[in-house]
Amino acid sequence: MLDDADWQALQDARHPDPFAVLGMHADARGDLWVRALLPGAAEVVLHDAKTGKRVGTLLERESRNEGQAQGQQAGSGLFEGWLPRRRQPFDYRLRVRWRGPDGTPGPAQLLADAYRYGPLLDDVDLHFLAEGTHLRPWTVLGAHALTLGEGVYAVDGVRFAVWAPHARRVSVVGDFNAWNGHRHPMRHRGGSGVWELFVPHAAPGDRYKFELLGPDGTLLPLKADPYARQAELRPGTASIVAAPLAATGSARPLPPARAAANARGAPMAIYEVHAPSWRRHPDGRFWSWDELGRELPAYAAGLGFTHVQLLPVSEHPFDGSWGYQTTGMYAPSARFGPPEGLVRFIDACHAHGLGVLVDWVPAHFPSDAHALARFDGTALYEYADPREGFHRDWNTLIYNFARHEVRNFLAGSALYWVEHFGVDGLRVDAVASMLYRDYSREEGQWVPNVHGGRENLEAIALLRRVNEVLGAQCPGAITVAEESTAFPRVSAPTWAGGLGFHYKWNMGWMNDTLRYVGEDPVHRRWHHERMTFGLVYAFSENFVLPLSHDEVVHGKGTLLGRMPGDDWQRFANLRAYYGFMWGHPGKK
Repeated sequence: MLDDADWQALQDARHPDPFAVLGMHADARGDLWVRALLPGAAEVVLHDAKTGKRVGTLLERESRNEGQAQGQQAGSGLFEGWLPRRRQPFDYRLRVRWRGPDGTPGPAQLLADAYRYGPLLDDVDLHFLAEGTHLRPWTVLGAHALTLGEGVYAVDGVRFAVWAPHARRVSVVGDFNAWNGHRHPMRHRGGSGVWELFVPHAAPGDRYKFELLGPDGTLLPLKADPYARQAELRPGTASIVAAPLAATGSARPLPPARAAANARGAPMAIYEVHAPSWRRHPDGRFWSWDELGRELPAYAAGLGFTHVQLLPVSEHPFDGSWGYQTTGMYAPSARFGPPEGLVRFIDACHAHGLGVLVDWVPAHFPSDAHALARFDGTALYEYADPREGFHRDWNTLIYNFARHEVRNFLAGSALYWVEHFGVDGLRVDAVASMLYRDYSREEGQWVPNVHGGRENLEAIALLRRVNEVLGAQCPGAITVAEESTAFPRVSAPTWAGGLGFHYKWNMGWMNDTLRYVGEDPVHRRWHHERMTFGLVYAFSENFVLPLSHDEVVHGKGTLLGRMPGDDWQRFANLRAYYGFMWGHPGKK
């Protein structure tokens, strides 16, 4: 029944619409045909799903591949069966025997067919994704375990969906199909740029990636899922089908006591933690979330802190980046165990009266081939022009804040961490680099905005949207901006022309005062303005006074080591400096 062009396109994994030819179809006479693409199968038998009875055999079409010797035949992996006495479509199963290493058939496996299911994603969801206004895009895109059908027709599997508008073909590959890109080419959902497929019998815990053909037909490196909610531990780079959202605590509103503790009038003393190095096992392994939950909350609360701030815990490939070059904006790092462990850790902190802030990094992302860089063969998540899309300071890429779908991806990530895991808020990294198009660039190395100015209007719109969404959907949660310039109204409401953050890190106070206390006392009389200048602008924003990881890295040494004098004087200087911070306006 299948013509040669369709047949060859399937065999080459370049068919534009595999659902049009695979699965069950009626021919011009009304007879039913069933067609399955199963590379590596030795035998395929068709069974009625309701009765379990055998109703036919699918035969493999032979194929002469390019470069194959004349007359030498090989299996195409395309199996076809004609059902002349069946006119009404029915649910069916495929009993498949796979070829073993020696070429002989192995044990039988009863499978539902991915190509008998219609589109699963709602057109309304696709519309909001394309418009960039979908509040919870992670519920549509990514991998979601679900059951289709009821009773004898019920099939467990995973719905995969990915945005790749310029790809010619997208397949999902993973543990469930021997990582073979021919097995599960996906359905393209038109102008939305989204590809989807329900893969029967895939399950939580399965590793997977996407195989894409770029717009020029080039096969791209396998890509991890941008919306993956779980990922493989480095050096592995695969995504993992996560447990259903309800199993890990989706939509966890902050308790009233936590919302009150986050109010601007409440005291705030933040303990900043790099979870991978706070404690280690003797053999170098990281502590799990449960191990951290048994020790860290009691320790921090016992010291009088009100909040714990975690350096980024989203998935990242390189330990030395401390998480600031993330590849998984929705996936807690596998370094600490499965994602549900993070929920238990947050609950443990809350039980000790501690809020939890998480570092969130929308300012840049690494150029690893398995991640977001040139995801569908084009500059999809990043700006195409390197004057806009490349961070020279960090050798990373910059999100294309002008693109609706990218802003939706980022705003959705912010809501996901707060709503799904129940964290008290986000500390947003490197905001200054987002606000200015000429950040760390010389004249001629940056592109002005539509008005000829240096502000990145699209990034500003994103930050305002993030803060508005969190304010509306997660009452009591807070956001903190690491912003090192004099950009106005960072912590003012958006309705008053501000960015909508609750707090801003006071980088000027930190730089001035650290330079002062690092002076030998005999010289300080000439530099008192470094201690007093902060009061000139102390109430222009809602400030947090940061003495953070940035001040003790890259050879800067500890705060104690930067104090002048002998050991006694250093300790005395540092105690006095902390006392000054404690009495100065601003959260700590």
